Amino acid sequence: MSVARSLLSSVRTAVVRPAGRRAFTSSSSRLSESLFVHRDTDYNNPNISFEFDAANMKRAQEIIARYPPQYKKAAVMPLLDLGQRQNKGWTSISVMNAVAKLLEMPKMRVYEVATFYTMYNREPVAPNFLQLCTTTPCQLGGCGSTKILETISTHLGIEPGQSTKDGKFTFIEVECLGACSNAPMMQVGDDFYEDLTPETTIKILDALAKGEKPKPGPQSGRMTSENSAGLTTLTGKPYGPGEFCQPEFQ
Repeated sequence: MSVARSLLSSVRTAVVRPAGRRAFTSSSSRLSESLFVHRDTDYNNPNISFEFDAANMKRAQEIIARYPPQYKKAAVMPLLDLGQRQNKGWTSISVMNAVAKLLEMPKMRVYEVATFYTMYNREPVAPNFLQLCTTTPCQLGGCGSTKILETISTHLGIEPGQSTKDGKFTFIEVECLGACSNAPMMQVGDDFYEDLTPETTIKILDALAKGEKPKPGPQSGRMTSENSAGLTTLTGKPYGPGEFCQPEFQ
């Protein structure tokens, strides 16, 4: 035993990191419970009632009907999204329980889905939910997402992961939202705002603060994702099914 301890001590001494060298992992560690484990609060606990309203219940039944009865649990993701929308943009434990009850599946199976996908907000968010893409294409495209992040933080007085004191904005960073050709961009609710600059970003934020809805899409004046020379492809009307078929086959 003493020999083993001696060898272990020598190994520990040998792998000491030289002074001044940065650790391989520089980000701070986070406890897993901060990401996955539910803790009851006064605003999020199973005693708070949640039920789908009549319109959403009808929609939920339409979604469930797409699947064979024995596989209706496959509707868990769209139903969680439906519940989140009704619950002012976030998925509480009561929303999860309501979905589990409707689909007749174990609550834990619903919890597993809701905690895995970042599209489900497990904390309340403001009406204007800003999701800024800071992945590589948005960092490199246009003025770069770093400038947009700084603009949002300075203009609203918050950092990513925070909400404004007036309760109008919640701001987070996200991974790629699939609008790389129009970088940098951010998503507000269901709308994409693309080709952003610090100036257009401030205009969007000011309009949202007033309760207005800025026109979504590219903010540079282009229609979709065409280059500076204009459209070079898909310039005509797309043909429909059967348009080029022989008459006898139409």
